[in-house]
Amino acid sequence: MDSDSVGGVDRRRLLGWGGLSAAGMVSAGAPLLGARPARADAAPTGSGVPADTRPGGAYDRYMAKLAAEGRFSGVVLLSHRGRTVLSRCYGMADEERGVPNGEHTAFSLNSAGKPFHAVAILQLAQRGLLRLSDTVGTHLTGYAREIAEQVTIHHLLTGTSGMRTPDEDVQRVFQSRKEVHEFYERWARQATPEAPPGTPSSHSGAEVAIPAQIIEAVTGQSYWDYVQENIFERCGMDGSGFYTRPQWLTDRRIAHPYMALTDGGHVDAVRHLDQGSSDPYVLGKNPGRAFIDAPGDGGFATAPDLVRFARALGDGTLLDRHYAELFTGPKIPLAPEGGGLARRAAPADASFGAYQMPVGLVGGQWVWGRAGANPGVGAGWTIYPDTGWVGVILTNRDGAPLWEILEQETRAVIGPGRGAGTADRYASGQLRSSR
Repeated sequence: MDSDSVGGVDRRRLLGWGGLSAAGMVSAGAPLLGARPARADAAPTGSGVPADTRPGGAYDRYMAKLAAEGRFSGVVLLSHRGRTVLSRCYGMADEERGVPNGEHTAFSLNSAGKPFHAVAILQLAQRGLLRLSDTVGTHLTGYAREIAEQVTIHHLLTGTSGMRTPDEDVQRVFQSRKEVHEFYERWARQATPEAPPGTPSSHSGAEVAIPAQIIEAVTGQSYWDYVQENIFERCGMDGSGFYTRPQWLTDRRIAHPYMALTDGGHVDAVRHLDQGSSDPYVLGKNPGRAFIDAPGDGGFATAPDLVRFARALGDGTLLDRHYAELFTGPKIPLAPEGGGLARRAAPADASFGAYQMPVGLVGGQWVWGRAGANPGVGAGWTIYPDTGWVGVILTNRDGAPLWEILEQETRAVIGPGRGAGTADRYASGQLRSSR
């Protein structure tokens, strides 16, 4: 492969990934009925901006219809080569206080935040502080011998550790950062070998927790502090962070998650920990039960901040070129999957697992990204490096068809008939909603 390309992407295109210039940021306007443009839409012109991506285009109309039907509350954003083409905000961030969602509202990312720990690991590898071939036991103690001696960091980042992690205590409500940290440290050490390293691992939670522990062992910082300083702050992601439940309750900039009730209503999950369902799974996945997201997972971000993250991956802010290539490069082939999250059998042209996210070819173009959904929350960010597009979808209410929205976004960016494989890429790429 030419050293000036990334997976078929010209280096000059890589440096032109979508983003937002600091001068272009303005505050969201006053709430209006229906769609709320976060700024005056000044769509670029030219063949690089399909009509379906523009204000009033097919994607905009689709999202407006979902919101009008009560099926979407949140923010969607499309950016092309550093300029916002479409930005729409719907619904309420906090119904009780009458706070509307806006472009600068921070949403819970759940699994869409997992790639942050992969970027952090690659930063440390780039500095020579660890190797991707290091085993778990190189940096940590207290793990089963087979895991400590045979499972490598590469296995963890690709989801091929062969480990099994015990189920979590879904009834537990955490009260402090220290309690969260200690719990997940003990929980990860209960992982057991289930298959030889190199075997896909049925979404083992330890594959998320162990890299975070390695980051802490190497740097002497908490995972949360390291990512805040070396990813969020470096990218200028001023609205992003690992917020605690007290912050979630009091900060008007953070969207509350609204979980569906059996009677068709919704409940504010962050205010009402144990309401919404008697199902232990739903109770356990209630995002309001957490004090802070587990190390290696989650976080909160605004839509413009996720575009900044995408831009920083391509311009050398986060990783040198070869490590950026390593982050997004295809690692393992993924079989096409129909049904499930995708609800259809039409696959991407080709799908691969990269580091904590899937990548794929859709319509002859690379598509990179990560998504995640739990009751009351959903998030997805997608990079289209061949053409400089970035798409963000953030929602805070049950009922949003996240995977269908992802398909519509890809169809708008790449062209008619090209979005159907996107949901399959996410499903095949292990974009599961939790640990």
